[in-house]
Amino acid sequence: GFQSVCYGHAGDGNLHVNIVKGDLSDEAWKEEVPKAIREIFELTVSLRGTLSGEHGIGLVQRPYMDIAFSQVQLDLMRRVKEAFDPLGILNPGKVL
Repeated sequence: GFQSVCYGHAGDGNLHVNIVKGDLSDEAWKEEVPKAIREIFELTVSLRGTLSGEHGIGLVQRPYMDIAFSQVQLDLMRRVKEAFDPLGILNPGKVL
């Protein structure tokens, strides 16, 4: 299976979990990693953590936003980004 490497900022509680492919086949990696990420994020939210630290919501977290945010909250985030970045040129593809 795959392994994970955790690192972060002990002072402010930001932990970063990186999943390492290890000896998994490409097929197993594509199938198993999204499940593992969802489990990690569900556990994180259940422990009153968040999906992002100091870097904001990026490409990895985007498919899992439903774990932590309601549709109303997601719509509000999209509107805030559109207000400040109507052309979508600041940090393209990111939520905030």
